[in-house]
Amino acid sequence: MAADEQDAWLGIDLGTQSVRVLLVTGDGTVLGSGSAPLGGRRDGVRHEQDPVEWWDGLCAASRAALGSARGVRVGGLAVCGTSGTVLLTDGAGRPMSPALMYDDGRATVYGARARMAGLAVQDTWALPKALWLTEHYGHGRITHQPDLVVALLTGAPPPADSSHALKTGYDLERDAWPGMLHRLGLSDAAIPDVVRPGTLLGEVCASAADATGIPAGTPVLAGMTDGCAAQIASAALRPGSWNSVLGTTLVLKGASLAPVRDATGVVYNHRAPDGSWLPGGASSVGAGVLTAAFAGVDPAAMDALAAGHEPSGAIAYPLVSPGERFPFLAPDATALVLGEPESDADLWAALLQGVAFTERLCLDYLDHLGAPLDGTLTFTGGAARSPYWNQLRADVLGRPARVPRQTEPALGMAALAAYGAGAAPGLPEAAEGMVRPGTTVEPRPGGTARFAEPYARLVDELTTRGWLPAPVAAHAHARLDGDTASS
Repeated sequence: MAADEQDAWLGIDLGTQSVRVLLVTGDGTVLGSGSAPLGGRRDGVRHEQDPVEWWDGLCAASRAALGSARGVRVGGLAVCGTSGTVLLTDGAGRPMSPALMYDDGRATVYGARARMAGLAVQDTWALPKALWLTEHYGHGRITHQPDLVVALLTGAPPPADSSHALKTGYDLERDAWPGMLHRLGLSDAAIPDVVRPGTLLGEVCASAADATGIPAGTPVLAGMTDGCAAQIASAALRPGSWNSVLGTTLVLKGASLAPVRDATGVVYNHRAPDGSWLPGGASSVGAGVLTAAFAGVDPAAMDALAAGHEPSGAIAYPLVSPGERFPFLAPDATALVLGEPESDADLWAALLQGVAFTERLCLDYLDHLGAPLDGTLTFTGGAARSPYWNQLRADVLGRPARVPRQTEPALGMAALAAYGAGAAPGLPEAAEGMVRPGTTVEPRPGGTARFAEPYARLVDELTTRGWLPAPVAAHAHARLDGDTASS
């Protein structure tokens, strides 16, 4: 490497609405960025994308990210995609079907069939959708979103990474596919080999370099799902640390030396490249309710008004869509508001507080399962741009939270690429080197006690409706008593 060159790492995020690419140095300096929009087709429970658009988007986004970078050597790249998105490809790696997106709901029958065979999968996971695709498009190779892009980058279909393979039924503890996949009608040719994230998959080939602007010979490392990528970008990778991602919905992901066991399947575990575990769960509660209820308002102005309603005169469980997955499994759950808000500001406050209550209940449930919670807590996602909401959440949770400056999934993939290429001794070190610290939000004195009564009422209402198991409710009450006694 020339004396005036520096290593940088390319992170690629295949999202729902866009492809995002970041070129980042080991100390977190962003040298270039690019994005390109993605379309999609929604019709009832169906949600598809044309996989060709992923490649076209990457070509545009990567050229934008690399266009102004001079004197930089790209040391490697990694790709993340939406968890559970799947398509079929032929022997040459060409698409045979549209891509069924992470929330496509047409494979319910196949999900039930997989569970009858003994697999703990949800209906929107990749495996039921792969079975649906095989039934409707014929036998092909199960291909996750990044697999197709990596095949085009390297010139050959790659093995899948174990993070994306999780929702296709891969057994992360045994590092093997379960034998019952064949009994479900999948052939050996349909099931890809699997490697750990960070594994070298190949190098960027000449034709891909011409199309993307990424230098030929750049190492391509196995990536992870977008949720794991966001966790890496928060640097919440030490045991006991948790990243709470609040966007349209709420996702919590943590780090543990052992998997967190949950017989209900509400909490599931990804595996980190070093063999440790990344437990977590995804709720259907989130900031999406604000957009639905208050289209076109100024969020900052509403936050300022909501500060006068602590606690709100109403108590909300603000589901974005019917059904709940975490902190409890209730397919029939619906959004609820207890009481009558006195104004739009009071309703806005109730929704903000309801999301914070759900976040607390998620942590209560994780504690009930024995998950380690003694590390740092990080807030990321679009809602973390609201200082008021961050403060409210810290108050309700009764613990401080960090808010990093840059938390894009593409940054997480840049860190994973650096680790996989040997530029850092471990993934936590690679992430901590790149993630720029932001602010730390401390709970206000008496904040937890201020919201204790409405939180307890919500827990009781969820239990009365049969959604929240009584032992979990009792544990939530016990933790609340402990937190308010010490505040």
